[in-house]
Amino acid sequence: METTANVLVGLVAALHVYFLVLEMFLWQKRPGRKLSGFDAELARATAPLAANQGLYNGFLAAGLVWGLAAADPTGHRALIFFLSCVVIAGVYGGLTANRRILVAQAVPGALALGAVMLAG
Repeated sequence: METTANVLVGLVAALHVYFLVLEMFLWQKRPGRKLSGFDAELARATAPLAANQGLYNGFLAAGLVWGLAAADPTGHRALIFFLSCVVIAGVYGGLTANRRILVAQAVPGALALGAVMLAG
């Protein structure tokens, strides 16, 4: 079960690195505009906000990588904390911004959190 948990955590971390790249560097390009549904003008106007979101996603990914690398009990506790942050951010984003965020962020985070808790 620990291997499954670690793989799920790694996938969630990779997903958040992808969000970082998309929001910080590709927001005004085709992938970012396709995701947001914004035209070029609105993408340009919201780029600083998206970059800020991307930075936070990078912090979540870094915390998950740290949790995987750190010895227990620190690593286990870090994983629980950062996965909980992922789930909370995903639920909040799903309720306030776009329901797709629930599926893209909260569900993977919750699955990884459950696996970490069961393995722990």
